[in-house]
Amino acid sequence: MNERLNGTTLAGLPAGIQRPRYDRSAVTAGIVHLGIGAFHRAHQAVYTDDILIHDPRWGIVAASLRSPDTYDALDPQDGLYTLSVRSHEGEALRVIGSIGRVIVAPRATEELLRTMADPATRIVTLTVTEKGYCHDPATGALNESHPDIVHDLANLRSPRTAPGFIVEALRRRRMAGVPPFTVLTCDNLPSNGRTVKRVLTRLAELVEPGFGRFVADEVSCPSTMVDRIVPATSNEDRERIGRALGVADAWPVVTEPFTQWVIEDRFPSGRPAWEEAGAEFVADVEPYEHMKLRLLNGSHSTLAYLGYLAGYETVADTMADPAFSRLVEGLMDEEVTPTLHMPPGADLTSYKRALIQRFKNPALRHRTWQIAMDGSQKLPQRLLGTIRDRLRGDAPIERLALGVAAWMRYVTGTDERGAPIDVRDPLAGQLRELADRAGGSAEQLSTALFALREVFGDDLSGNPRFTGPVTAALQRLYANGSARTVAELASRRR
Repeated sequence: MNERLNGTTLAGLPAGIQRPRYDRSAVTAGIVHLGIGAFHRAHQAVYTDDILIHDPRWGIVAASLRSPDTYDALDPQDGLYTLSVRSHEGEALRVIGSIGRVIVAPRATEELLRTMADPATRIVTLTVTEKGYCHDPATGALNESHPDIVHDLANLRSPRTAPGFIVEALRRRRMAGVPPFTVLTCDNLPSNGRTVKRVLTRLAELVEPGFGRFVADEVSCPSTMVDRIVPATSNEDRERIGRALGVADAWPVVTEPFTQWVIEDRFPSGRPAWEEAGAEFVADVEPYEHMKLRLLNGSHSTLAYLGYLAGYETVADTMADPAFSRLVEGLMDEEVTPTLHMPPGADLTSYKRALIQRFKNPALRHRTWQIAMDGSQKLPQRLLGTIRDRLRGDAPIERLALGVAAWMRYVTGTDERGAPIDVRDPLAGQLRELADRAGGSAEQLSTALFALREVFGDDLSGNPRFTGPVTAALQRLYANGSARTVAELASRRR
């Protein structure tokens, strides 16, 4: 297949392929997005695509802060790519056109900064993952000793980090008398808007105290909750979608029918009418954020570590085992739900029922290994916050403790059959060193990992009501393996 998806071949796609219903040449950029990965292209870019037919001022300039791979795939395609929505009922294909330009930050640092400083840019959105904020996950504060933050403070005009780019662009706008853009994070951070505001304010303060006060007082950082499962695109996906299109798409994205976006409505410089595409604007996102982080993400991470250790490649494979399905239902109902405080009208029962069905969707090949990445950054948000609430209420944490223990077993870098695990984590080297020193002892391993303040903070490592259940669960994983441990725990459900 020699021809590529692009502006020229778009008109010749088969009739069943949905395509942009607006004139792309009339679209102007109002949004800069940092971190152009699969999730952004399956979520925020789709909501934006839906509203461009009525308001073409909100096109997206998307930037990769590290790898040129997405640029190399999308630039020859004029920013176009295919969204594949897969379910038990089949596959629906749609070409998304809201991304007008892709920038590779290390190659074009000044171009990205100029674009962010342009008065036409009114919103900067982010999906850079938890580790992209260079913060301490246990406290939410800027990690001032992070090597890339040290670099950015010394070289603010050529930053490496998302916070560095934002702060330098805000500095330029302030110098030029241009109002600041709104910073809209769409990553899984607790109180994500407030967390990114804290990080940006501190970084700006380190540049110059008056600038820090400006960021604190003038820059709006609404919190959000985003929800859509987006597995990594496989070569089989590319081949299947290419056959359906009749042209090659170097990087389509595959996702599920479900999508949700809840946003605090604080946009001083204006915003797209995303509510017309299904987004929900609220005064306070926090209840929805806790619901999603604890029910979906907490369950996902628990399934990923335990499922991988049990030999299951995907979440759907893991959920096909009745014991794992019962474990997750018990985790949600008995340990997570009592910590949630939802506004009137929120239907947790229906949300949990939908989650179980989403996890079981065999059309989504969401690999346990992919979800297991960056666990040291994810654990505080996905499991440890819930655990702290349970401990404050003197409530049991048996399933939550098993999820933490499964992470500890996973990061040793060797699975239950003695095969190596490719552990992807900012602390991977340190984690492996601690595991090697523990020499297969669950007690020594848990003690060493509890001492990681950046993961467990100052409170959990000295609390036997936390360390005891986690160490006991880790001992069972070493002695019995993941599948048997899950089966025994699931059988004890009420």
